[in-house]
Amino acid sequence: MGFNDYTKKAQAFLQSDQVKDALKSEKAEGASDKLLDSVADAAKRVTSGKFDGQIDRARDGADKAVGNE
Repeated sequence: MGFNDYTKKAQAFLQSDQVKDALKSEKAEGASDKLLDSVADAAKRVTSGKFDGQIDRARDGADKAVGNE
């Protein structure tokens, strides 16, 4: 089986209803929220709170782009 065959199988798997449903689940939403919160908190610590508003807006924008709520 060649690389292109594996690529096609992976693409088909990622487009399956089962994967789409899993990505829209509450568990996935919770995981993405936790990750985004961690990244935002780290960025706030590094910038000593100087850019908290911008970081919060970026975090919220990312959540809307990847989340389901």
